[in-house]
Amino acid sequence: MRLFAAVLPPPEAVEELARAVDRLRGLRGADGLRWTGRDGWHFTLAFMGEVEDGLLPELTERLERAARRTEPFPLRIHGGGHFDGRFLWAGAAGGTGELRRLAERADAAARRAGVPMEEHRHYQAHLTLARGRGGRSRRGGRGGRTGVTDSAVAGGADPARRADVDLRLYAEALGGFEGTPWEVAELVLVRSRLPESGVPGEQPRYEAVARCPLGGAASG
Repeated sequence: MRLFAAVLPPPEAVEELARAVDRLRGLRGADGLRWTGRDGWHFTLAFMGEVEDGLLPELTERLERAARRTEPFPLRIHGGGHFDGRFLWAGAAGGTGELRRLAERADAAARRAGVPMEEHRHYQAHLTLARGRGGRSRRGGRGGRTGVTDSAVAGGADPARRADVDLRLYAEALGGFEGTPWEVAELVLVRSRLPESGVPGEQPRYEAVARCPLGGAASG
């Protein structure tokens, strides 16, 4: 199964961001982008790719330990940027140091459970909103590409309609966005199912496999 660990924003934060994204979709060239579905918005902590079913029990146990070592922390969706002119994202503010440590612990947990992981990269919190056809060598927003997951590579516009849209315009429009803070209280292990129908615009489907409460956070 295809898995990743993530922090999921609450419905209120998603709704705030959705209103901002609706405005972005009114900008020139927006119909040439692949927009991710709001139901799948998340901050990736560790992307694992295909994981053997037999590794799931130990992986879950190790992620639970990693979560218990991290106390709940505040986070909010903040600003935006792009990676290489290809991926448009919203950023994070607040407890970004805690978020980074949680990402490092999730990555370590997966490795110790026997999951083959990519080379460790500097973590940059981002929530993928859309994908363009850029890819020129410039780096956008606040750093290089890390942790781009299925929401960035599936679904969206009909390929015949996509164009090389300059994502700088969209990143600048997101620059002043400030979401309402919430308390991150759990790490979620998510399964993603890539589109199979070939229908343009179809999005990946996500399923929470395990929810791991942070520190002293209550579960349920």
